[in-house]
Amino acid sequence: MFVVGNVLSALAMVIHYVLEVYIYVVVARALISWVSPDPWNPIVQFLEKVTEPALAPIRRIIGWRLGVDLSPFILILTLIFLQKAIVPSLLQMGIAMDGHSTGGIP
Repeated sequence: MFVVGNVLSALAMVIHYVLEVYIYVVVARALISWVSPDPWNPIVQFLEKVTEPALAPIRRIIGWRLGVDLSPFILILTLIFLQKAIVPSLLQMGIAMDGHSTGGIP
C-alpha cells in the first residue's frame, strides 16, 4: 500500500508545482496586457496560447466589469483554491496510505 501512498504524495507535489508555475504565467500574461506587446513576439504568443483556453470561458461568463478584464484575477483565485483544496487532500491520502509523514507543502 505504501507504493500507492508514495504515488499520491508525488502526484500532489507535481500538481502543486504545475499550478504554481501556471499562476506565474497568468500573472505574466496580465502584466504584458497592460502594454502594447508585439503580437508576433514568441513570448507573447506563448503566453496567449497557454492562458487563453482558461481565460476565455471566464470572460464569457463575467465579461468586462468597469472596463477592466477581471478574468486573470478570477483564474488566479481559482488556481490558489485548487492548490489549497486538492493538493493537501492528495498529500494527506498519500501519507495515510504510506503510514508515515513525508513532509508537506507550505
